[in-house]
Amino acid sequence: MYTTDSGAPPPTARPTGRLRLGWLDNLRIALTVLVVVHHAAQAYGPADWWYVEGQPRTPALASLSAVDGAFFMSLFFFVSAVFVPDSYERRGTWPFLKGRLVRLGIPVVVGALTIVPGLMYAYYVHYRGYPPISFSRYFADVYLGLGDKSADWSGPSWPDLQFGHLWFIQNLLAYVVLYVLCRKACHLLKRRLGLRREERVPGHAALLGLAAGISVATFLVRLRYPLDEWVPVLDFLQVEPARVPQYAAFFTLGVLAHRRDWLRRFDARVGWVWLSGGLAGVALLFAVGSGAGSFGSGGFDAPSALWAVYESVLCVALCVGLLTLFREAVTHRTRLAGELAACSYAVYIVHLPLAVTVQYCLAGRGLSAAGAWAVVCVLVVPVSFLLAAGLRRLPGLRRVL
Repeated sequence: MYTTDSGAPPPTARPTGRLRLGWLDNLRIALTVLVVVHHAAQAYGPADWWYVEGQPRTPALASLSAVDGAFFMSLFFFVSAVFVPDSYERRGTWPFLKGRLVRLGIPVVVGALTIVPGLMYAYYVHYRGYPPISFSRYFADVYLGLGDKSADWSGPSWPDLQFGHLWFIQNLLAYVVLYVLCRKACHLLKRRLGLRREERVPGHAALLGLAAGISVATFLVRLRYPLDEWVPVLDFLQVEPARVPQYAAFFTLGVLAHRRDWLRRFDARVGWVWLSGGLAGVALLFAVGSGAGSFGSGGFDAPSALWAVYESVLCVALCVGLLTLFREAVTHRTRLAGELAACSYAVYIVHLPLAVTVQYCLAGRGLSAAGAWAVVCVLVVPVSFLLAAGLRRLPGLRRVL
């Protein structure tokens, strides 16, 4: 099972009570736009597999993709997790899980049966070099794998069945279920042992410890699973083990941030320092280039150890820094911002086929990599939000999107 590195805005419960934070909605909007920008760059920057091949490429967009991959999915998991305890406490265990299954499970199933096979069929027709077949035959024989595998099958995997950019929703659903199980276990443990939670707000020492812990875990996992290697768990859950230490850590931190009121209490002076360090790290990565031989994707070697540390520190720095930046400086709440934030989840689901379609249309037009990327961004960002707003107004879809 294979997918590409991608991003998804958090399908959170709608904030209520003290979690109605305008700056957090503003951050969600910015990250959602970054998701579109990231996928727009996939055809023109990194050497990863993508739905459109043979396009001009530029190292700058490869570096942009590397920066995005280092932090923005971890920040999505954090923001999503912030809203989980509040929703759980308001609704109770079973209503909460039922609501998550509807909001997270339905898009995964529907998308895997419509959006993803459509994208993979376009790739099959344009790049695999096999005789043309109808979509219905492709769906049954190749996507579902009911037919015979060709001896010269070109991949990236067999069958083509996958969840593509919907992997985030899958993983988030798994984390939510684990949260419920852990919460039940911790409740019993507290009752028996009388445990009390620590109320201190993280400072520089705690953040350095977090970065160090993630670095070690990431390096150890990548000894077996390098970057961009995806593993099917129970033949359903699509997981990239190389980034699990980051994602799991930041989901957990999001839960703790809610319970301990870190979003309000965190010292902005600490956040500004880490933001400055993160921006310096981004500048260094663009200067050196993500394809430099000093960085490795996995294995027992110095480049892989260096990249595990660099990426982990950059992740912590940018996540902490951006949370601070938006809390302190991007707090203005407007009606338009509220609508854009409400549409962010739907934008993630619908933007990818739009981006790939525009990339197909631009192929062979003589544009530079940067020029084609800019056109995709300018077209797809507003269209995705408009389409999402329209879909959310259809009967029955608002509950899911």
